[in-house]
Amino acid sequence: MAPDIQGGCPILRPRAWYKALKSLNGRRENGAFLVEGPRAVSQTGRQFPDCVMEVLVDGTREVPPIRDAPVSRLTARQFKGVASSQNPQGIAAVVRLPDDVYSDRPPSEPGRRVLLLDDVQDPGNVGTLVRSAAAFGFDGILLTAKCADPFAPKCVQASAGSMLSLWLRRTPSCYALAEELTREKGFVVIAADVAGEEQVAGPVEHPFVLALGNEGGGLSERCRNLARFVMSIPIERERVESLNVAAAGAVCMYSLVSPARRRS
Repeated sequence: MAPDIQGGCPILRPRAWYKALKSLNGRRENGAFLVEGPRAVSQTGRQFPDCVMEVLVDGTREVPPIRDAPVSRLTARQFKGVASSQNPQGIAAVVRLPDDVYSDRPPSEPGRRVLLLDDVQDPGNVGTLVRSAAAFGFDGILLTAKCADPFAPKCVQASAGSMLSLWLRRTPSCYALAEELTREKGFVVIAADVAGEEQVAGPVEHPFVLALGNEGGGLSERCRNLARFVMSIPIERERVESLNVAAAGAVCMYSLVSPARRRS
């Protein structure tokens, strides 16, 4: 195969293969997804070098060192055709899709803090919640099948390189997995809802699943029935009816893992 640009290295696969990573079916079929932008690529390469299959670069720009990852240099036009964003930043990494993302079985060691996303459909919200979950020490995330795919380009972008920091399960069996965690691993489900009446002060020492509902409809009946507690966030409701699910999720995660603070 000839190089894509003079003096560069050829891409390892047909360009249609890379373009297919923009779709769920393409990612699942090829077992890979794209991480775009210098900061996210650098973070992924630093924390998960064995998962990086290839680095794609626009022209001759500098590439962060990533162990054993081949570098393929493209023209600006070629790179724009492969990238998902309208204004590409000139570097992307092809990253191996984690095993069991779409499995209906939980990991054997699920940890103690799990987030459940109940039909959260906006990719930006899903990616931001992944980022917050990683920041607050959560171990994994359960996603219903109607959630945005966590490895969709906008989700990956919003996660800021944290998508591989915790286990993920996006499956129609999401509720059954939560039930299995409560039955087999002793987890308790804590749901967050604007109509919740309970305040849960952290840190919660018991293994728990924090459930967050859909942007418009809130928690499904199935998810609400799983919950032992339904918590709410005290806000100035005469000023604003509710918080965005990504903002509410970050507040709830912080409140559940951080020691309660007394007001002075």
